Amino acid sequence: MPGAVSVLDKSLSAIKARPFVAAAGLIAGALAASAVVNRQLAKKAQRENPPAGRFMEVNGVRIHYVERGAGRPLVLFHGNGSMIQDFQSSGLIGLAAENYRVIVFDRPGYGHSERPRNVIWTPEAQADLFHEALQRLGVRRAVVLGHSWGASVAVSLALKHPAFVEALVLASGYYFPSARADFAAMSAPAIPGVGDVLSHTVSPLVSRMIWPLLLKVIFGPRSVPRKFDGFPKAMAVRPSQIRASAQESGLMIPNAVASNRKYGNLRMPVIIIAGADDRLIDTEQQSGRLHGEIRQSRMHRVPGSGHMVHQTATSSVMSAIDEAAAA
Repeated sequence: MPGAVSVLDKSLSAIKARPFVAAAGLIAGALAASAVVNRQLAKKAQRENPPAGRFMEVNGVRIHYVERGAGRPLVLFHGNGSMIQDFQSSGLIGLAAENYRVIVFDRPGYGHSERPRNVIWTPEAQADLFHEALQRLGVRRAVVLGHSWGASVAVSLALKHPAFVEALVLASGYYFPSARADFAAMSAPAIPGVGDVLSHTVSPLVSRMIWPLLLKVIFGPRSVPRKFDGFPKAMAVRPSQIRASAQESGLMIPNAVASNRKYGNLRMPVIIIAGADDRLIDTEQQSGRLHGEIRQSRMHRVPGSGHMVHQTATSSVMSAIDEAAAA
Protein backbone atom coordinates (compact mmCIF):
# COMPACT_ATOMS: atom_id res chain seq x y z
CA MET A 1 0.00 0.00 0.00
CA PRO A 2 2.71 2.56 0.78
CA GLY A 3 4.03 2.12 -2.76
CA ALA A 4 0.56 2.61 -4.22
CA VAL A 5 0.07 5.75 -2.13
CA SER A 6 3.39 7.11 -3.35
CA VAL A 7 2.45 6.53 -6.98
CA LEU A 8 -0.94 8.20 -6.37
CA ASP A 9 0.72 11.20 -4.78
CA LYS A 10 3.03 11.58 -7.72
CA SER A 11 0.13 11.35 -10.13
CA LEU A 12 -1.82 14.01 -8.25
CA SER A 13 1.24 16.28 -8.24
CA ALA A 14 1.66 15.82 -11.96
CA ILE A 15 -2.00 16.68 -12.54
CA LYS A 16 -1.70 19.81 -10.40
CA ALA A 17 1.41 20.83 -12.34
CA ARG A 18 -0.25 20.47 -15.71
CA PRO A 19 -2.13 23.79 -15.63
CA PHE A 20 1.15 25.61 -15.09
CA VAL A 21 2.84 23.62 -17.85
CA ALA A 22 -0.06 24.39 -20.13
CA ALA A 23 0.07 28.07 -19.21
CA ALA A 24 3.82 28.15 -19.84
CA GLY A 25 3.26 26.51 -23.22
CA LEU A 26 0.62 29.09 -24.13
CA ILE A 27 2.89 31.96 -23.09
CA ALA A 28 5.81 30.54 -25.06
CA GLY A 29 3.58 30.10 -28.08
CA ALA A 30 2.26 33.65 -27.80
CA LEU A 31 5.78 35.03 -27.52
CA ALA A 32 6.92 33.04 -30.54
CA ALA A 33 3.93 34.24 -32.55
CA SER A 34 4.53 37.87 -31.56
CA ALA A 35 8.21 37.55 -32.53
CA VAL A 36 7.19 36.33 -36.00
CA VAL A 37 4.67 39.16 -36.37
CA ASN A 38 7.18 41.79 -35.21
CA ARG A 39 9.78 40.46 -37.61
CA GLN A 40 7.36 40.73 -40.52
CA LEU A 41 6.30 44.24 -39.48
CA ALA A 42 9.96 45.30 -39.28
CA LYS A 43 10.63 43.99 -42.80
CA LYS A 44 7.52 45.79 -44.06
CA ALA A 45 8.64 49.05 -42.42
CA GLN A 46 12.04 48.83 -44.10
CA ARG A 47 10.48 48.12 -47.50
CA GLU A 48 8.16 51.10 -47.16
CA ASN A 49 10.92 53.38 -45.89
CA PRO A 50 13.97 52.68 -48.07
CA PRO A 51 17.28 54.50 -47.46
CA ALA A 52 17.11 58.15 -48.51
CA GLY A 53 20.87 58.65 -48.62
CA ARG A 54 24.12 56.76 -49.02
CA PHE A 55 26.12 54.21 -47.06
CA MET A 56 29.71 53.98 -45.91
CA GLU A 57 31.52 51.40 -43.84
CA VAL A 58 33.64 52.71 -40.98
CA ASN A 59 35.56 50.29 -38.74
CA GLY A 60 33.24 47.48 -39.76
CA VAL A 61 30.06 49.52 -39.14
CA ARG A 62 27.71 50.25 -42.05
CA ILE A 63 26.39 53.80 -41.63
CA HIS A 64 23.56 55.50 -43.47
CA TYR A 65 23.78 59.25 -44.03
CA VAL A 66 22.11 62.03 -45.98
CA GLU A 67 23.97 65.00 -47.46
CA ARG A 68 22.29 68.17 -48.74
CA GLY A 69 23.40 71.65 -49.84
CA ALA A 70 26.82 73.27 -50.10
CA GLY A 71 28.99 75.57 -48.02
CA ARG A 72 30.30 75.26 -44.48
CA PRO A 73 29.78 71.74 -43.12
CA LEU A 74 26.94 71.35 -40.62
CA VAL A 75 26.53 67.97 -38.89
CA LEU A 76 23.26 66.95 -37.21
CA PHE A 77 22.96 64.18 -34.58
CA HIS A 78 19.45 62.95 -33.71
CA GLY A 79 18.21 61.85 -30.32
CA ASN A 80 17.42 58.50 -28.69
CA GLY A 81 14.89 56.40 -30.59
CA SER A 82 14.98 58.72 -33.58
CA MET A 83 16.56 58.81 -37.04
CA ILE A 84 17.28 61.07 -40.02
CA GLN A 85 13.57 61.51 -40.77
CA ASP A 86 13.17 63.49 -37.55
CA PHE A 87 15.31 66.34 -38.89
CA GLN A 88 13.89 65.78 -42.36
CA SER A 89 10.25 66.10 -41.30
CA SER A 90 11.02 69.13 -39.13
CA GLY A 91 12.21 71.03 -42.19
CA LEU A 92 15.57 71.79 -40.59
CA ILE A 93 17.60 69.93 -43.23
CA GLY A 94 15.97 71.82 -46.09
CA LEU A 95 16.27 75.14 -44.28
CA ALA A 96 19.94 74.65 -43.38
CA ALA A 97 20.85 73.31 -46.85
CA GLU A 98 20.20 76.78 -48.29
CA ASN A 99 23.48 77.97 -46.75
CA TYR A 100 25.34 74.92 -45.41
CA ARG A 101 26.61 71.54 -46.49
CA VAL A 102 24.33 69.51 -44.22
CA ILE A 103 25.36 65.98 -43.20
CA VAL A 104 22.93 63.90 -41.13
CA PHE A 105 23.62 60.38 -39.87
CA ASP A 106 21.41 57.55 -38.71
CA ARG A 107 23.32 56.84 -35.51
CA PRO A 108 24.23 53.16 -34.83
CA GLY A 109 21.13 51.00 -34.56
CA TYR A 110 18.73 53.62 -35.87
CA GLY A 111 17.17 54.04 -39.28
CA HIS A 112 19.33 52.08 -41.71
CA SER A 113 22.62 52.09 -39.75
CA GLU A 114 24.04 48.96 -38.14
CA ARG A 115 24.84 48.59 -34.43
CA PRO A 116 27.36 45.77 -33.90
CA ARG A 117 27.13 44.11 -30.51
CA ASN A 118 30.87 43.95 -29.94
CA VAL A 119 30.93 47.66 -29.04
CA ILE A 120 29.38 49.56 -26.12
CA TRP A 121 28.01 52.54 -28.05
CA THR A 122 28.77 55.31 -25.60
CA PRO A 123 28.77 58.93 -26.84
CA GLU A 124 32.58 58.71 -26.97
CA ALA A 125 32.51 55.58 -29.16
CA GLN A 126 30.01 57.22 -31.49
CA ALA A 127 32.06 60.43 -31.59
CA ASP A 128 35.11 58.48 -32.80
CA LEU A 129 33.01 56.66 -35.38
CA PHE A 130 31.55 59.87 -36.82
CA HIS A 131 34.87 61.71 -36.70
CA GLU A 132 36.32 59.03 -38.97
CA ALA A 133 33.23 59.05 -41.21
CA LEU A 134 33.32 62.83 -41.61
CA GLN A 135 37.01 62.82 -42.43
CA ARG A 136 36.29 60.31 -45.20
CA LEU A 137 33.72 62.79 -46.53
CA GLY A 138 36.45 65.42 -46.68
CA VAL A 139 35.23 67.41 -43.68
CA ARG A 140 38.02 68.96 -41.63
CA ARG A 141 35.98 71.36 -39.47
CA ALA A 142 32.23 71.57 -38.89
CA VAL A 143 29.47 73.23 -36.95
CA VAL A 144 27.85 70.39 -34.97
CA LEU A 145 24.30 70.21 -33.64
CA GLY A 146 23.03 67.47 -31.35
CA HIS A 147 19.48 67.01 -30.12
CA SER A 148 18.73 65.18 -26.84
CA TRP A 149 21.00 62.07 -26.72
CA GLY A 150 22.65 63.41 -29.86
CA ALA A 151 23.80 66.41 -27.81
CA SER A 152 25.93 64.00 -25.74
CA VAL A 153 27.51 62.71 -28.95
CA ALA A 154 28.16 66.29 -30.10
CA VAL A 155 29.79 67.19 -26.77
CA SER A 156 31.96 64.05 -26.85
CA LEU A 157 33.06 64.87 -30.39
CA ALA A 158 34.03 68.38 -29.27
CA LEU A 159 35.92 67.10 -26.20
CA LYS A 160 37.77 64.30 -28.03
CA HIS A 161 38.41 66.18 -31.28
CA PRO A 162 38.31 69.89 -30.38
CA ALA A 163 40.10 71.05 -33.54
CA PHE A 164 37.37 69.41 -35.62
CA VAL A 165 34.38 71.14 -34.03
CA GLU A 166 34.13 74.75 -35.13
CA ALA A 167 31.05 75.49 -33.00
CA LEU A 168 28.42 73.55 -31.03
CA VAL A 169 24.64 73.82 -30.95
CA LEU A 170 23.15 71.74 -28.12
CA ALA A 171 19.38 71.25 -28.15
CA SER A 172 17.37 69.73 -25.27
CA GLY A 173 20.29 67.72 -23.93
CA TYR A 174 20.85 65.73 -20.73
CA TYR A 175 24.21 66.66 -19.18
CA PHE A 176 24.14 66.12 -15.40
CA PRO A 177 23.18 62.97 -13.43
CA SER A 178 19.81 62.94 -11.72
CA ALA A 179 17.43 60.35 -10.30
CA ARG A 180 15.47 58.96 -13.27
CA ALA A 181 13.41 55.81 -12.71
CA ASP A 182 12.06 56.10 -16.26
CA PHE A 183 15.54 55.60 -17.73
CA ALA A 184 15.90 52.32 -15.81
CA ALA A 185 12.50 51.08 -17.01
CA MET A 186 13.22 52.06 -20.61
CA SER A 187 16.55 50.20 -20.56
CA ALA A 188 14.98 46.77 -19.83
CA PRO A 189 15.12 45.55 -23.49
CA ALA A 190 18.90 45.99 -23.34
CA ILE A 191 19.38 43.36 -20.60
CA PRO A 192 21.35 40.44 -22.09
CA GLY A 193 19.13 37.45 -22.85
CA VAL A 194 15.90 38.76 -21.33
CA GLY A 195 16.23 41.97 -23.33
CA ASP A 196 16.42 40.07 -26.61
CA VAL A 197 13.16 38.30 -25.79
CA LEU A 198 11.47 41.57 -24.78
CA SER A 199 12.68 43.56 -27.78
CA HIS A 200 11.44 40.92 -30.23
CA THR A 201 8.11 40.16 -28.56
CA VAL A 202 6.49 42.43 -25.98
CA SER A 203 8.33 45.74 -26.38
CA PRO A 204 7.28 46.53 -30.00
CA LEU A 205 3.62 45.92 -29.08
CA VAL A 206 3.86 48.05 -25.94
CA SER A 207 5.68 50.78 -27.89
CA ARG A 208 2.84 50.96 -30.40
CA MET A 209 0.30 51.21 -27.58
CA ILE A 210 2.08 54.01 -25.70
CA TRP A 211 3.14 55.95 -28.82
CA PRO A 212 0.43 58.65 -28.41
CA LEU A 213 1.40 59.14 -24.76
CA LEU A 214 5.09 59.38 -25.66
CA LEU A 215 4.37 62.07 -28.26
CA LYS A 216 2.31 63.99 -25.73
CA VAL A 217 5.28 64.01 -23.34
CA ILE A 218 8.01 64.94 -25.81
CA PHE A 219 6.01 67.54 -27.73
CA GLY A 220 4.09 69.01 -24.81
CA PRO A 221 2.93 71.63 -24.10
CA ARG A 222 2.60 71.98 -27.89
CA SER A 223 0.48 69.64 -29.95
CA VAL A 224 2.21 67.31 -32.41
CA PRO A 225 2.71 69.27 -35.66
CA ARG A 226 1.22 67.84 -38.83
CA LYS A 227 4.66 67.69 -40.44
CA PHE A 228 5.70 65.00 -37.94
CA ASP A 229 3.44 62.62 -39.88
CA GLY A 230 6.51 62.20 -42.11
CA PHE A 231 8.33 60.41 -39.28
CA PRO A 232 8.07 56.62 -39.77
CA LYS A 233 6.75 55.22 -36.48
CA ALA A 234 6.95 51.69 -37.88
CA MET A 235 10.73 52.04 -38.19
CA ALA A 236 11.04 53.31 -34.61
CA VAL A 237 9.26 50.31 -33.09
CA ARG A 238 11.35 47.63 -34.82
CA PRO A 239 13.05 45.20 -32.38
CA SER A 240 16.54 46.34 -33.44
CA GLN A 241 15.79 50.00 -32.87
CA ILE A 242 14.02 49.36 -29.56
CA ARG A 243 17.12 47.53 -28.35
CA ALA A 244 19.40 50.40 -29.43
CA SER A 245 17.13 52.89 -27.68
CA ALA A 246 17.09 50.80 -24.50
CA GLN A 247 20.88 50.63 -24.44
CA GLU A 248 21.13 54.40 -24.75
CA SER A 249 18.56 54.92 -21.99
CA GLY A 250 20.75 52.80 -19.75
CA LEU A 251 23.84 54.84 -20.66
CA MET A 252 22.36 58.29 -20.03
CA ILE A 253 23.09 58.62 -16.31
CA PRO A 254 26.53 56.89 -16.42
CA ASN A 255 27.54 59.14 -19.31
CA ALA A 256 26.44 62.25 -17.41
CA VAL A 257 28.48 61.09 -14.39
CA ALA A 258 31.55 60.56 -16.58
CA SER A 259 31.25 63.80 -18.54
CA ASN A 260 29.85 66.50 -16.29
CA ARG A 261 33.22 67.66 -14.96
CA LYS A 262 34.67 68.13 -18.45
CA TYR A 263 32.27 70.70 -19.91
CA GLY A 264 34.47 73.60 -18.81
CA ASN A 265 37.16 72.28 -21.18
CA LEU A 266 35.11 73.25 -24.22
CA ARG A 267 36.66 76.29 -25.90
CA MET A 268 34.65 76.67 -29.11
CA PRO A 269 31.47 78.77 -29.34
CA VAL A 270 28.53 76.93 -27.74
CA ILE A 271 24.89 77.80 -28.30
CA ILE A 272 22.44 76.05 -25.98
CA ILE A 273 18.77 75.93 -26.92
CA ALA A 274 15.90 74.22 -25.16
CA GLY A 275 12.15 74.42 -24.79
CA ALA A 276 11.29 76.35 -21.65
CA ASP A 277 8.54 73.82 -20.88
CA ASP A 278 10.35 70.55 -21.61
CA ARG A 279 8.41 67.71 -19.93
CA LEU A 280 11.09 65.06 -20.49
CA ILE A 281 14.28 66.79 -19.36
CA ASP A 282 14.32 69.67 -16.86
CA THR A 283 15.57 72.68 -18.82
CA GLU A 284 17.01 74.61 -15.88
CA GLN A 285 18.67 71.61 -14.20
CA GLN A 286 20.27 70.52 -17.47
CA SER A 287 20.63 73.21 -20.16
CA GLY A 288 20.56 76.09 -17.67
CA ARG A 289 23.25 74.50 -15.52
CA LEU A 290 25.37 73.71 -18.58
CA HIS A 291 25.20 77.36 -19.58
CA GLY A 292 26.68 78.22 -16.19
CA GLU A 293 29.50 75.70 -16.67
CA ILE A 294 30.61 76.94 -20.11
CA ARG A 295 31.74 80.57 -19.93
CA GLN A 296 31.50 81.40 -23.61
CA SER A 297 28.10 79.74 -24.08
CA ARG A 298 24.89 81.51 -24.95
CA MET A 299 21.49 80.10 -24.04
CA HIS A 300 18.06 80.44 -25.60
CA ARG A 301 14.94 79.23 -23.80
CA VAL A 302 12.10 78.88 -26.29
CA PRO A 303 8.80 79.82 -24.58
CA GLY A 304 5.93 77.38 -24.96
CA SER A 305 8.10 74.65 -26.47
CA GLY A 306 8.97 71.24 -25.10
CA HIS A 307 11.62 68.63 -25.81
CA MET A 308 11.16 68.56 -29.59
CA VAL A 309 12.25 72.15 -30.02
CA HIS A 310 13.61 71.53 -33.52
CA GLN A 311 10.14 70.42 -34.59
CA THR A 312 8.06 73.08 -32.83
CA ALA A 313 10.49 76.01 -33.13
CA THR A 314 12.50 75.13 -36.23
CA SER A 315 13.32 78.74 -37.11
CA SER A 316 14.71 79.32 -33.60
CA VAL A 317 17.01 76.31 -33.96
CA MET A 318 18.08 77.55 -37.39
CA SER A 319 18.89 80.94 -35.85
CA ALA A 320 20.98 79.18 -33.18
CA ILE A 321 22.94 77.41 -35.93
CA ASP A 322 23.58 80.71 -37.71
CA GLU A 323 24.60 82.30 -34.40
CA ALA A 324 27.09 79.51 -33.72
CA ALA A 325 28.53 79.74 -37.21
CA ALA A 326 28.90 83.51 -36.92
CA ALA A 327 30.60 83.21 -33.54
